Amino acid sequence: MTSPQQFLLPDVGEGLTEAEILAWSVRPGDVVEVNQIIVEVETAKAAVELPSPYAGVVSALHAEVGDLLPVGKPLITIDTGVPGEAAGGEPDGGPVQQPDSEQAALLVGYGPQGGTGAGRRRRRPAHHAQSQRADSVEVSAPEPAAARPAAKPPVRKLAKDLGVDLTTVAPTGPGNTITREDVHEAARGATPQAAPAPAPHTSQTPRASETRIPIRGVRKHTAAAMVASAFTAPHVTEFITVDVTATMRLRELVAGRREFRDLRVTPLLFFARAFMIALAKTPEANSSWDEAAQEIVLKHYVNLGVAAATDRGLVVPNIKGADRMSLLELTQALADLTATARAGRTSPQDMTGGTVTLTNVGVFGVDTGTPILNPGEAAILAVGAVRRMPWVVQDDDGNERIEPRWGTQLALSFDHRLMDGRQGSELLANTAQILQEPGLAML
Repeated sequence: MTSPQQFLLPDVGEGLTEAEILAWSVRPGDVVEVNQIIVEVETAKAAVELPSPYAGVVSALHAEVGDLLPVGKPLITIDTGVPGEAAGGEPDGGPVQQPDSEQAALLVGYGPQGGTGAGRRRRRPAHHAQSQRADSVEVSAPEPAAARPAAKPPVRKLAKDLGVDLTTVAPTGPGNTITREDVHEAARGATPQAAPAPAPHTSQTPRASETRIPIRGVRKHTAAAMVASAFTAPHVTEFITVDVTATMRLRELVAGRREFRDLRVTPLLFFARAFMIALAKTPEANSSWDEAAQEIVLKHYVNLGVAAATDRGLVVPNIKGADRMSLLELTQALADLTATARAGRTSPQDMTGGTVTLTNVGVFGVDTGTPILNPGEAAILAVGAVRRMPWVVQDDDGNERIEPRWGTQLALSFDHRLMDGRQGSELLANTAQILQEPGLAML
């Protein structure tokens, strides 16, 4: 007699109700180990790889690629091989067991929610369905799924760019993870992989008069969050134009330093750093409004959200403890955050708990905007394009002249329940002063 264990779809975010099955890594009959990746799902916030909480043999998959499965519904059944229980059903007629607390800790926000209804199949375009069928053929190969090398998405991208096979790289990072240095070391003797052949040309179908796109996933979550924020928090937006010539010179100096040479040093890094320094002088901006308790919650830590445009829509992952990071640590954190978001691999825990947000609208070539607050936060800073512009400069004798300078516009939106105009103006002005004279950060 053996013990089949059903693994129910966990809540991988905060209160999410369903997830779409993107790809299975196992099939019935495969042998799996604890922590082995078994399935990739997409929630309203991100694509997430779920590890197995059990070791054993896969008995059944309870959803197919493309299904929308409610949280708390059976995802997979694994035969753990423990004697004494009935095979093929609930152990001894009792309730289905779930992972113990240690195993459950492996999953973010684990815990089935009360939900009803069977999984719903998502309609797919014909070309997408073909790719999914191709994936299913690969998944159903008779060999058990190989263990994936442990590496963050930015490291995987670096390995791909350098033509390094991660399965051949010896990990030296914490928890036997592969680091950037490991990939660079392996690349010295690696042979670049051939570029994939271009896809064959296909004829264009007649142009339709309109296209209908289901509202779900990240787009649905973002829309709901922005509407809730706009009609809950009274927004105020203030603007300032600032000379960032000194900051741009500092960026060049930092980019030339040995420890920064393998990293992309962008102006956004210095905007983020200046924002963190100025925030310390206006703690009201790092707070939230607790309506139920009728309290203002001042945060003594800063989790800096960075808005990122991805193929799935706008996501705002955050850097935990950004105010305590050195410039090098912040550079690495921004690089990892951006690469992970673009790869669609942002974890749910990185999408929650933000305290303030930075959004770079200048990357699209615009001067600035009026950003909407991320729900639950008191402030968001929008950075416009950094461009050359004429600037009035005054020398020590009071003589004025016009010369080209690097300039940009900043826009700060804040919750007027939590911050008065004085506090909002103070935060924006202090951020601008640090960008104009980075040496002020030493005061």
